[in-house]
Amino acid sequence: MVHETERKIKLKIERNRIRVTIFHGEDEQVIKLNLEEARGLREELDKVIEDYSQRKQIRID
Repeated sequence: MVHETERKIKLKIERNRIRVTIFHGEDEQVIKLNLEEARGLREELDKVIEDYSQRKQIRID
């Protein structure tokens, strides 16, 4: 039996950090990133998303 839990991601600018809150079910995970860390995360996400998109286009015959 698989239970579906709704997942939400919220971003908030704090004084000198970017707060990332991930809600999953009744739980939540909070990560606070400085600007350099947030930019690094963005770059890594861009790479992974591009790789994922390319892999979806490859057909295995």
